[in-house]
Amino acid sequence: MINVLRTTVAAVLMSIVSLLATSFPAMSQGVVRAQHGDWQLSCDTPPGATSEQCAIIQTVTADNQPNVGLRVVVLKTADQQFTILRILAPLGVLLPNGLGLNIDGQDMGRVAFVRCMPEGCIAEVIMDENLINVLSNGQTAIFVVFKTPEEGIGIPVSLVGFTAGFAALP
Repeated sequence: MINVLRTTVAAVLMSIVSLLATSFPAMSQGVVRAQHGDWQLSCDTPPGATSEQCAIIQTVTADNQPNVGLRVVVLKTADQQFTILRILAPLGVLLPNGLGLNIDGQDMGRVAFVRCMPEGCIAEVIMDENLINVLSNGQTAIFVVFKTPEEGIGIPVSLVGFTAGFAALP
């Protein structure tokens, strides 16, 4: 019963994320307003929106596979109720394995991909205070995508400047 409830809650949360998250372009940088360490604060007005949306963004590639890259986007929903961590992974990743996250050696788990577009596949999660604190106090996040069930590719993302960039989000 508890597993069914967890699955239902997870499905509801993912629906909320999809509804509340504006369509901040996954590949567009928007207008870069500031640089915070390795993170750029970028702003853009999504199609149909009445106001500008800002996000902190970092684009990286795997050390040993330069053709495998990620775009990591952190943004607040238009109603300011939630903060979303959105990752754009390349096409060709194994979707059932999801996207793994490890921060400074601490396994944070996996999240499912929610959709794929011509630019790549998107995984997103509503950020809670614990995740925000771990990212703010961390040095390196390793996002793991899978080409096969056995072959994970770890892609390092610097957390230098995350705290300042996150604080600068309107």
